[in-house]
Amino acid sequence: MAGSRRGDRRNATPLRLAAVAAILIGLVLVSLRLLPGSPLQSAAASHWGEPTPDRSTGQPTDRSNRPKPTPSPTPPLEPLPFADQQIDLDIKGWYAWSVLDTRTGKIIGSENMDETSTTASLIKSWIVADYLRKAAEAGQTPSGAKLADATRIIRDSDNTRAEQFYNSIGRSASIKRMVSICKTTDSGPAADGGWSRTNLSPRDTARLGACIKDGRAAGPKWTTWLLNEMRQVRGAGDFGIRKAFPAAERKTIAIKNGWVDRTREQEMHVNCLAIGDNWTMGVMGRYPVGMGYEYGMKNCQKITEAVLRPAT
Repeated sequence: MAGSRRGDRRNATPLRLAAVAAILIGLVLVSLRLLPGSPLQSAAASHWGEPTPDRSTGQPTDRSNRPKPTPSPTPPLEPLPFADQQIDLDIKGWYAWSVLDTRTGKIIGSENMDETSTTASLIKSWIVADYLRKAAEAGQTPSGAKLADATRIIRDSDNTRAEQFYNSIGRSASIKRMVSICKTTDSGPAADGGWSRTNLSPRDTARLGACIKDGRAAGPKWTTWLLNEMRQVRGAGDFGIRKAFPAAERKTIAIKNGWVDRTREQEMHVNCLAIGDNWTMGVMGRYPVGMGYEYGMKNCQKITEAVLRPAT
């Protein structure tokens, strides 16, 4: 029995030595993690979220004040072809104009751009848009004959077909939808409910153009179709704003104009709507009825030319 105990003591000695050695090694490693300049200190600092010491001084390096990368500035938008200025032209009667930047929503124009006049055929752009959007919302596709009618309303300003479309979409209710959908602020339906006497301001004319351009008016299915038709306005209705641009650019500008002699007021009302790449424009005018249509048609172009920036 005594020999057995002595053997146990001899076997226990190496185990105690190994345990002591392990403890010593652990203490050495902990010391190295805390020792300034130790390669193990960075790992410890990183693990605990502490500043990493500067190895040259042994002090923590504070990175909180280091300059952060400056983001690249957004390049400025290319200026519109129109100048934000007031004009005083030798024009008889009342006139006003407005331009809307469709990239930013900014509106410029004459001081009286919120005053209204009757639209005449200019409102046909909305009538066709409202008809097409409502058909799509109902899951319907207009027949080829109806689309041909819409073409005649836009390109040739057909009054009979415009009246038929206007009746089918609820007459004044359609104009109220325009106010709601296009966020117009100055305009409204005529007292007699007719489309020709819809009240619109140049500012709201530009907003209507933006509403057609971005798809709110005709909806996603028909917007491209409508803009293409408006680029192909022809005959007596092809005048005004886009005529102020170079010939090559005119075919890219969508338009819808209106002209009517108001015998009750003894006035001519001539109005122009145009939709460009990143802008929309409205021009409206009233003058003595005896001066004829052509005077107002030329004035739409004259006003546009006056606010265009000089070519560079």
